[in-house]
Amino acid sequence: MNIQVIKYKEAGKFEETRFEKIHNVIFGSSQEGSIIVAHEIAELIKEKAASNKPCVLGLATGSSPVKVYEELVRMHNEEGLSFANVVTFNLDEYYPMDKDNIQSYFYFMHEHLFNHVDILPENINIPNGTVKSEDLHQYCIAYENKIKDLGGLDFQLLGIGRTGHIGFNEPGSHFNSATRNITLDYITRVDAASSFLGIDNVPRKAITMGVGTVRSAKRIVLLGWGINKAEVLRETIEGEITSQVPATYLQEHHNTTFVLDEGASSELTRVKTPWLVTSPEWTDTLKLKAVVWLSELTNKPFLKLTDKDYNDNGMSDLLGVEGTAYDLNIKMFNKLQHTITGWPGGKPNADDSNRPERANPAKKRIIIFSPHPDDDVISMGGTFDRLVQQGHEVHIAYQTSGNIAVSDTEAFKFAEITKALHSNSEIADDILNSLHNKTGNEVDSIEVRQLKGLIRRSESLAATRYLGLDDSNVHFLDLPFYETGTIKKNNLSQADVDIITEIIEKIKPHQIYAAGDLADPHGTHKVCLDAIFASLEVLKHHDYMNDCWVWLYRGAWHEWESYEIEMAVPMSPDQVFRKRHAIFYHQSQKDGVMFQGDDNREFWVRAEDRNRLTAKKYNALGLADYAAIEAFKRYYF
Repeated sequence: MNIQVIKYKEAGKFEETRFEKIHNVIFGSSQEGSIIVAHEIAELIKEKAASNKPCVLGLATGSSPVKVYEELVRMHNEEGLSFANVVTFNLDEYYPMDKDNIQSYFYFMHEHLFNHVDILPENINIPNGTVKSEDLHQYCIAYENKIKDLGGLDFQLLGIGRTGHIGFNEPGSHFNSATRNITLDYITRVDAASSFLGIDNVPRKAITMGVGTVRSAKRIVLLGWGINKAEVLRETIEGEITSQVPATYLQEHHNTTFVLDEGASSELTRVKTPWLVTSPEWTDTLKLKAVVWLSELTNKPFLKLTDKDYNDNGMSDLLGVEGTAYDLNIKMFNKLQHTITGWPGGKPNADDSNRPERANPAKKRIIIFSPHPDDDVISMGGTFDRLVQQGHEVHIAYQTSGNIAVSDTEAFKFAEITKALHSNSEIADDILNSLHNKTGNEVDSIEVRQLKGLIRRSESLAATRYLGLDDSNVHFLDLPFYETGTIKKNNLSQADVDIITEIIEKIKPHQIYAAGDLADPHGTHKVCLDAIFASLEVLKHHDYMNDCWVWLYRGAWHEWESYEIEMAVPMSPDQVFRKRHAIFYHQSQKDGVMFQGDDNREFWVRAEDRNRLTAKKYNALGLADYAAIEAFKRYYF
């Protein structure tokens, strides 16, 4: 076993199973995994430099390798890591694409790595998106030959697309394919749409290294982050080799490691159903997960599962721990039933020993953090409504302005109205001129961004007023990391954390609700959640925080699995309608939403479907039949 595999085994969670055909390691976070990968690259660079040889790196773009590049830059600045002997070849580039376009991979690589290290400009190789079409074939041959002339790639860094593509080798790519021009899959273009402010702006073609080029690398590391990649990673690691999932070709590479975080690994057999792989330690959480899985597999509610069902599906050792199916079924049924409550703030003067929330204090101070100005009503509008109706002191804290999600046409409409009301308005003129003359992915002017932010604010206030909340309890935080005017946001800063800390200190809440929906395609949810977690670390030693519980919600992109839910708030048909009505106040996000992701449904439809599906799952497990359920998981700090 090579030294890289040994190192990864020591650093992360690693278990070989009969299901897996590619070596992979699971880390607690993408940050942790990225640092390990960066250090492997650094060691290779130094090893090659000591032998007076060039280090030939194949590099990837996209969100997956960003933290790797950040760590390499840090090592260059703080530890003297030199890139003087490094030659790089990037995997791909959109075609056609100008180098100075902010969406180009040339721009990306210089912004994230090359501008910050001492690599020689002549050693940087990125496919040229401006090559004339008649010269493209020969250009690709020359790119390929340059790699071969240097002895091939010493190390290839990869990400993976939801189609299973590596580089831009889409389904159907041949395992011996070389550098070439390729037509992008529709799903790939959908995934890129948010960066290009709409799928119509995403190029249809790209230049990419071939699968054969990638496979010729001496060492390959593929990064897989987030639950969105979980299914394709399971297919790649456990499935058969197929051109329909090009990443499966890596099963035949002798020195490949997939570096995953917990979300990306969640569909692997050893993670999803560990009892099929080994004899696990049966914690209460794993017992519930297993019984939910068995119930769904057999299409039986909890209380109808038999000893035979457990034995036939690899769970006989669980019965050995619990005794009989009868006893285990009742225990798990009660555990899930106790998550259901119509009192998300706690039921006053009631026995709360089997309820998810405390009875006291009867009236709680509550902060609902909303990353964007509509996540509150989309993801927990029914719970929000109930908390207000039940007399709690509810505060809504909108963490970002959400201005980037307002279309130019929507802003133009409001500017025209302003101009009609105030014909001498210079600001309206400036906004109209700016929008009229805007080209491509040009950054909005300050005035346009302010207008777009005001549109989101007015919609938020309309929705919160509808749900009975006073304006004084609505807080617009406008976290600085978001205010770049582009899809790419700044890293979380101390200023962001301080703003969160200030509002928590001011309100001293008994409950905090925060968005734990990390499938958000443009990353804002994660940064907003990280800001809250960082603030909680600062504040957790204060006495009032001992009485503060944190609940994480999902809904717009993903929902908690049944076994993960710790508080389930059922909604009546009337409350489903009220939630829908509150979402409708966010008119700028209702039709033709800019960040649709891979789901073509409007956000209110997504939310209702997910809430109904959660209720349906509870009912199928043997619990009461509700119209819809909003789900929460507690975070312990």
